[in-house]
Amino acid sequence: MGITRYHFLIEGRVQGVGYRMSAQIAAQKIGVTGWVRNLRSGQVEMVAEAEPAQLEQLLEWAWQGPNFAQITDISLEKITATGEFTQFEIR
Repeated sequence: MGITRYHFLIEGRVQGVGYRMSAQIAAQKIGVTGWVRNLRSGQVEMVAEAEPAQLEQLLEWAWQGPNFAQITDISLEKITATGEFTQFEIR
């Protein structure tokens, strides 16, 4: 099917709970490339590229996050992949 890109904006208690590090570990296990970062708004932003089935696994994980996270909403945009990433990093 080919790779695609998901752009996530994750809301709730997602900063100060290890969300970015946990996202990086999950993405690496699933085989997703891209990045994750905190925003001043209190949200976490994540961009990921992979096969659609892998991205859906990451989305499932994103709704749970690490132990102390409380996710209230995820805005998701599916866009064309660029293939620019070689790993998944924390920014």
